[in-house]
Amino acid sequence: MAAGLGFKDFVTGEVLTAADVDGYLMQNIWVFANATARDAAVTSPQEGNACYLKDTDAVMTYSGSAWVAVGGSVATSYGYAAGKNCIINGDFTINSRVFTSNTTTGSYNFDRWLQTNSGGSFTVTPQTFTAGTAPVSGYEGTNFVQGITATQSAAGDYAFFSQRIENVRTNAGTTIVASFWAKANTGTPKIGVELSQNFGTGGSPSAQVNTAAGSVTLSTSWARYSVSVAIPSISGKTIGTAANSSYLELNLWTSSGATNATRASSIGIQNFTAGIWGVQLEQGTTATAFQTATGTIQGELAACQRYFQRAINGANTNERLTTGQCISTSAAEITYRLPVVMRSSPTFSISSVSHFITITNTGGSAGSPTAIAAGILTPNMARVDTSGGASMTGGNATSLQSTSASATMDFSAEL
Repeated sequence: MAAGLGFKDFVTGEVLTAADVDGYLMQNIWVFANATARDAAVTSPQEGNACYLKDTDAVMTYSGSAWVAVGGSVATSYGYAAGKNCIINGDFTINSRVFTSNTTTGSYNFDRWLQTNSGGSFTVTPQTFTAGTAPVSGYEGTNFVQGITATQSAAGDYAFFSQRIENVRTNAGTTIVASFWAKANTGTPKIGVELSQNFGTGGSPSAQVNTAAGSVTLSTSWARYSVSVAIPSISGKTIGTAANSSYLELNLWTSSGATNATRASSIGIQNFTAGIWGVQLEQGTTATAFQTATGTIQGELAACQRYFQRAINGANTNERLTTGQCISTSAAEITYRLPVVMRSSPTFSISSVSHFITITNTGGSAGSPTAIAAGILTPNMARVDTSGGASMTGGNATSLQSTSASATMDFSAEL
């Protein structure tokens, strides 16, 4: 395909050459049934080429390296639309747990991101881009996630990153495209992409449905990868009776032995270091420009807080939860209004009771409680109860205060 030559005012009697036809007359908007048909017909697109895809009603242009959406069936400007990306915290900006390194399977690292592995080790750490080196021009990412898979060898060994997207109805019966930037420390390892439909808990929900979307081959430089797959319909399925417990899960496999080969698109056992950034899951067959789920830092934080909130962070010593009331000489109740309504009634945990004191008397003297527990938990609020410690006066005000750099108080409603 020839490159576009722009505009030319032809004169009467001028010879119309093949180059003129290709460079001027062929530079219109081509119409194709879908991206597959386009790519088969236009094997060497040139910057500025434009097309229309009937299946997604998308107008796209070729940027010089990729087809980029510039319109569609929803109001959008260059692929941007509220709620387009189903992945929350896809740019790894939010790190409420302040994690620095994690090796525990089934645990969270960056907000909304879960790591799972069996056999060997899977060490996940937050990494920071050097200013000006983020992989997308015009979108200066700050953090990326790094996963080091090591000493795996058995058929049952595996490792993957995942995010659970609330509500199994999400994208059911549609075609989606998952995209992300990634790189490897060495060689050309693969990442397998999988979508899992989990029908929740309570009653007799249907069994989980796993759909392998394929794999991509990495290099040692940052590059964007995408795979498209049809998500099965949920027609005939039974969703669990527990409210808000079902989900669609995106799994990014970095290693898998023979046991899970089908789910991981047969990537095999791989021991390497992977860097990942800019994860997006959207409807369609072609990845559009990356954006976060909400488009703002505050919006993204609030979206994360539906699932996890750290009310007290030890980095801020002497942080107080809120004001409560002494209900006896040795007990207090402190009601805390959660800043964001959570998915469900959360679980409650603290680092250690020794990391907190109660400010009890009118003079502000400190007491050391012997127990701190949640008396009431709802999606909207929590009542934190303390007992033991210094003598209190029933009816007086009190507050709970952190005293250690290791102090944490967490509310979790993760899927």
